[in-house]
Amino acid sequence: MASITVTVDGVTYSDDVEPRLLLVHYLRERLGKIGTPVGCDTSNCGACTVHMNGVSVKSCSVLAVQADGAQITTIEGLANGEWHPLQKAFHTEHALQCGYCTPGMIMAAADLLRANPNPTDEQIREGLEGNLCRCTGYENIVRAVRRAAEAGAAS
Repeated sequence: MASITVTVDGVTYSDDVEPRLLLVHYLRERLGKIGTPVGCDTSNCGACTVHMNGVSVKSCSVLAVQADGAQITTIEGLANGEWHPLQKAFHTEHALQCGYCTPGMIMAAADLLRANPNPTDEQIREGLEGNLCRCTGYENIVRAVRRAAEAGAAS
């Protein structure tokens, strides 16, 4: 067992974990952060995207021990009591169908807007290319990210 201390959505946790435990399983099974889905377990789909120290990571490709000392933000923490502008924009623009990819897509989009508060549609597509959606065709997702950028989601 390895001892870790992580801050997830503003709350600090100290736990003993198996060295091979993936961050996504730690978040879901130990901390109850079920808004972060397990998608492919191979880092291909991006559904499990969270922020680690302010940067998007696919939590199925990060060991919990690698997150020791890190600040983690999940989709639940992004909301912070009320919907984040990206969540509002995804709802307004109908940028989801089944919703499975949505948490990871929103977390990746938040990281994109942090780095580039006013992206072009092409930059949005490039910024989200590591996140797959099998339902929407992406057009509404791009519109949602553009809407959130116009609403100042990066601030």
